[in-house]
Amino acid sequence: MWKLKIAEGGPWLKSGNNHIGRETWEFEQNTGSSEEQDAVDAARAEFEKNRFRTRHSSDILARMQLAKENNFSFDLQKPKDGITVHTDVSTVSEILKRALSYFSAIQAHDGHWPGDFPGPLFTTATMIIVLYVTESLGITLSSEHRKEICRYLYNRQNIDGGWGLHAEGESSMLSSALNYTALRLLGESVDDGPDMSMPKARKWIHDHGGATMIPILGKVWLSVLGVFEWSGVNPIPPELFLLPSLVPIQPGRLWSHFRMAFIPMSYLYGMKFVGPTTELVLSLREELHIHPYKKINWNQARRLCAKEDAYHPHTWLQECLSDCLYSFGEPFLARWPVSYMRRKALQQIAEFLKYEDENSQYICIGAAQKALSMLCCWIENPNSDAFKHHLARVADFLWVGEDGMKVRVCAGQLWDVAFAVQAILACNIAEEFGSTLKKAHNFIKASQIVDNPSGDFSRKYRHISKGGWAFQVADQGWQVSDCTAEALKALLLLSKFPSGIVGNQMETCRFHDAVNILLSLQNPNGGYGTWELARTYPWMEILNMTEIYADIMVEHQYVECTSSVIQALALFRGKYPGHRKDEIEQCIRRATKFIEKLQNDDGSWFGSWGICFTYGTWFAIEGLSAVGQCYSNSTCIRKACQFLLSKQLQNGGWGESHLSSRTKAYTNLDGEKSHIVNTAWAMLALMKAGQAERDPSPLHKAASLIMNMQLGSGDFPQEEMIGSFLKNGPLCYMAYRNIFPIWALGEYHRLVLHSN
Repeated sequence: MWKLKIAEGGPWLKSGNNHIGRETWEFEQNTGSSEEQDAVDAARAEFEKNRFRTRHSSDILARMQLAKENNFSFDLQKPKDGITVHTDVSTVSEILKRALSYFSAIQAHDGHWPGDFPGPLFTTATMIIVLYVTESLGITLSSEHRKEICRYLYNRQNIDGGWGLHAEGESSMLSSALNYTALRLLGESVDDGPDMSMPKARKWIHDHGGATMIPILGKVWLSVLGVFEWSGVNPIPPELFLLPSLVPIQPGRLWSHFRMAFIPMSYLYGMKFVGPTTELVLSLREELHIHPYKKINWNQARRLCAKEDAYHPHTWLQECLSDCLYSFGEPFLARWPVSYMRRKALQQIAEFLKYEDENSQYICIGAAQKALSMLCCWIENPNSDAFKHHLARVADFLWVGEDGMKVRVCAGQLWDVAFAVQAILACNIAEEFGSTLKKAHNFIKASQIVDNPSGDFSRKYRHISKGGWAFQVADQGWQVSDCTAEALKALLLLSKFPSGIVGNQMETCRFHDAVNILLSLQNPNGGYGTWELARTYPWMEILNMTEIYADIMVEHQYVECTSSVIQALALFRGKYPGHRKDEIEQCIRRATKFIEKLQNDDGSWFGSWGICFTYGTWFAIEGLSAVGQCYSNSTCIRKACQFLLSKQLQNGGWGESHLSSRTKAYTNLDGEKSHIVNTAWAMLALMKAGQAERDPSPLHKAASLIMNMQLGSGDFPQEEMIGSFLKNGPLCYMAYRNIFPIWALGEYHRLVLHSN
C-alpha cells in the first residue's frame, strides 16, 4: 500500500527545521491489512465510476491513514442518518464536536493537515517530460508510481477524449497534448487505456488542429522533447535579463510566479535545447500533428492557439513585436560579436537559477517552475550535485489520492493551519481540543522563515523574508503577505490562552519580525500583493504571452491580502501598542482606503484567490470590521450585506461557480446548487457585519444547510473547486470543506444562538 510520510528527510535533502510539513508517499508492498486494501480499492472504484459527476477526490487514502494513526475509527462509506437537524444550541454543539473530532483525527503528528492541492491538469505531464529528457524517469518513478500516474491521467480525461485546463474545465489543447504525451512517455501504447482512451485523445487533438495549436507553454515543452520545433515558438529572448533593472520589461520586475517560469523558459529558448531523439519521440511527431512533421510551417505555427485555450489572446502589438524579434532580432543576435550577449545572458540566468534553487532548498516557488529549473540545472551539468538535490525534491510534489498520483502545483501546509486555528478557536471549546491546537501552534512557530535569502538578495530580485511565512513550508523560503498575516493572527489569538492548553507563545522579537515584513510589503496605493511589492506597471499586461491566464505579468494588489494584513496589524496593535505605532496606524489607514475603493457598484468585492465574489466580500468585511466599521456606520458594509443576501439561494446556501472568476460576473453553480464553503464564507461575512442583530433568519437557514450536509464521520462532502488564480485557474483546497463549516458554525453558535 501507499504510505504517507510526514516530516521525513533523506539523501540529498537539507532542511532548516527538520523537514516540518514535508509530505511524501512511499509504496510498501507488505503493509496494510486486507480490510484497508479493500477500502482503498473500493474508494478507487467509486471515484472512477463517478468521475464525470464528482470531479474531485476526497483524499480518502491520506485521511484514512491519519485517522488510524490518531486512533479514530470511521466507516468511509457511512452515510448521513437522513434526519433533518435543527439549529438549537445543543444540536449545533453536537455537530461541532463531531466535526472537530474528525478534523483533529486527520491532523499529522507535526501539527499540519496534509492534503492534495489540485490545480492545472498539465503539471504532471511537464514533470514527466523533464524526467524522460534527463533520463531520470526510471530512477525516480517506480512501476507503482507509473501505474498510479496513469490511473490519474485516465481518470482526469473528459468524455470527449481531451483533458481540461483543470478538473472542471472543458478540454483544452494544452492539457490534452501534454497529458497524451505523458502517457506515452510512461509506457502506454497508442491503443491503451480504458474505453480506448488513447485513440480518443488522439482524435480530440487531431479534430482541434493538432499540436501546432497548443499555447506557448506547451510549445516550449514539446520543443524540449523534440516533437515541436523551436522555430515554431515566439521568441523568448534571454537577453532581456541583461537589461538594467530600471527597464519595465526586465524579468526581475515581473510577478514572481511568472518571473520564475519566464526566466528558465528564456534559457531553454536561448539554448534551443532538445532532448534525445528516440523512437518514441519520432512516433509522437506523427501522433500529435495532423500534417507530416517535415511539412509543417513552423513560422505560421508560432501564431496558432486553439480557441479552447485562448482565454487571453495575443494583442496586435504582441504579434508585431514577435514578428520583429523572429524575423530580425533572432538573426541579428545570432551573429558575432552580438552573439556574445546571448552567451552572457545564459550564463547569468544559470547563476540566477542556481541561487533560487539553493534558497528554496530545490523546492522552487511552484511545480511548473520546479520542472523548468530542474531541466535547466541538468543542461548545465547532468552529473552535478545540484541536479541530485532537485531529483530528491520531486517526491515533495507527488500526491496519491483515490484518483491516482499526480504532481501538485504546490502544497498549502501553513495556509491551512493558520485558518484551522482560527476556526477551532471560534468554537469556544479550546480546552477540549488543546492537543490539536498545541500541535498546530508549534507548527506555525516552526514554519516561520528566520532568515533572508542569502547574499545580496535584492540584486537577485528577492524581497526580505525574515519573519514571514510561506504558503507551504519554511524550507521553500518564499514569504507571502497574507500567509504571514494569517499566521500572525493565529499566533496572537493563541497567545490569549494559557500555555498549558495551547503551548508557549512565540518570542516577542519574532512577532516584531513578522510586523516588519508586513509593513515592508505595502504598496504606494495602500494595497498588498502576494509575494512582493509591485515592481513594474499595469500596462505590462498587454505583453502577457501565456494565452491561458490573465493578470500574470505584474504583482497586482488584492482585497484578500490587504484585508488579512489589516486584521493582523489590528490584533498586533492591541497586544503591542507601542511597537511602530505610527507606521502601523498609517499602514492600516491606507489599506482601509484601498479596500473601500475596490468595492463594486453592487456591493461586492472581486476575490482573486477564491471563488470569487463571495470570497472577496467576506475578506473585505473582515478587514473593514477590524478597524471599527459596521453596518450602522459604513456604507461599504451595508452594500456588501445587501449583495450577499441577494445571492442566497432558496435552500439557504450560496453556490458560486468558478466561472465568476473567468467572466468577472457572479455566476451560480449549475442547477442553483449550494456550496458548503461559499455558504460558510457568506455566513462569516454577515455575522461579522451584525446580521444576527438585524434579522438572523438568513443565518438560521444557512446553518441548517451546513449541518444537514455533515457526513456520519463528522466530515463534510468535497464539492466543486473553491480556489482560484489568474482568473482562469481554479484550485481545490482540500481542507476548506472542514475548516470553514467549523468556523461558520462556531461563530453561529457563539454569536447567534447564545444571543437569543
